[in-house]
Amino acid sequence: MRLVRFNDDRLGLLTDDDGIVDVTDDLGLETNDPLKEYARKDLDASEYADDDPDYDREEVTIESPVRRPGKVIAAPLNYENHVEEALADKDIVTEEWFTIEDKGYFLKAPSSVAGPEDGIELPFNDRRVDHEIELAFVMGEDVKDIDADDVWDAVLGYTILLDVSVRGDQDRSNRKSYDTFTIIGPCVTTADEFEDPHDLEMELQLNGETKQQQNTGGMIYSCADIVEYASIGATIEAGDVITTGTPEGVSPLSDGDTIEAEIEDVGAMTVEVSERDVAFEDVDVEKSQKDE
Repeated sequence: MRLVRFNDDRLGLLTDDDGIVDVTDDLGLETNDPLKEYARKDLDASEYADDDPDYDREEVTIESPVRRPGKVIAAPLNYENHVEEALADKDIVTEEWFTIEDKGYFLKAPSSVAGPEDGIELPFNDRRVDHEIELAFVMGEDVKDIDADDVWDAVLGYTILLDVSVRGDQDRSNRKSYDTFTIIGPCVTTADEFEDPHDLEMELQLNGETKQQQNTGGMIYSCADIVEYASIGATIEAGDVITTGTPEGVSPLSDGDTIEAEIEDVGAMTVEVSERDVAFEDVDVEKSQKDE
């Protein structure tokens, strides 16, 4: 199944002919984050998969599958070819190469999550901001201190994630947490649709030119490895989003760009880029003076 959130927090099934079956009322979903509610209640929409569509995809607004995940957990430098390009370009990484075992995962602000139709808004016109296509997945149950072998039963499904990144020497979570810097969509394809999530072709085109193209088998740490590490002493909750790193080919974004991102058997999305008329160098942050 391909689960989508659409039209002000409705949950639907995306059909092969781009129809949408609205299952919100049938499943008794009542929150403004229906996929997260679906995961937490361990619901099953498969009985509605053969129903006639209620909408054509073109008639609705596709939103990020999860409106506001509790956490967005991200693996740094998880493809060897991206490690090589990052070390060769100090605009990408300003320190020595490190792995998830060295410094762990990082977190992106849940408020940075947006859907493909929201687009990407660049916060500054004088800083390099790059695209990064990644395979991500949504957790289907709470886990803590879980072994990698047991992770697969806890995954709800897989999606495309664009990890948008300001380059520089600020903290990684800072540079990757601006509004619209975590584009997720267009759907979550349930885990039962995959034999192996580490054998999927993914591609990102920027203005029609292929920039990133890689099989997910190139990951250094697997999906399960990342969850195992992140769950050490910390609860990963149903509805949390885990993203697995990007391959080589990252490049800067500019106002007016168009991104086309696709992952085999997961989905495809088109995302427009715009830019605010704000320069980072002009932002003045003053410390307040404490009373002596």
